[in-house]
Amino acid sequence: MSLVLALALAAAPAAPDLGNTQLPDPHAEAQARALMGELRCVVCQGQSIADSDADMAADMRALVRQRIARGEDPSQIRDWLIERYGDYVSYDPPLSGATALLWATPILLLGIGAWIARSSFRKRR
Repeated sequence: MSLVLALALAAAPAAPDLGNTQLPDPHAEAQARALMGELRCVVCQGQSIADSDADMAADMRALVRQRIARGEDPSQIRDWLIERYGDYVSYDPPLSGATALLWATPILLLGIGAWIARSSFRKRR
């Protein structure tokens, strides 16, 4: 019995490894690649899932490609991944109470720089 099961499994065609294999539809693959470039690898932390060699990133790439192949909208997939892994997974986190400081920091730093420059120019006069 187990020999028959082993032979059946060996003869069955292997499912494509969508973590490292492109989709046959160029438009769908372009959508998947664009979305993969916007998502951060939760293991590597400094790379997108498109650039990471981590197994987790390959799993996330496969998930993105599977959902794109099923016809899901990239924004829905992105929202689902954010819901599952948190705002950290996105390089462009949504504005919320938790990310407000992240969005406001560049503006604050620019204001502080302008204030320092202004006071520096005043002292030179």
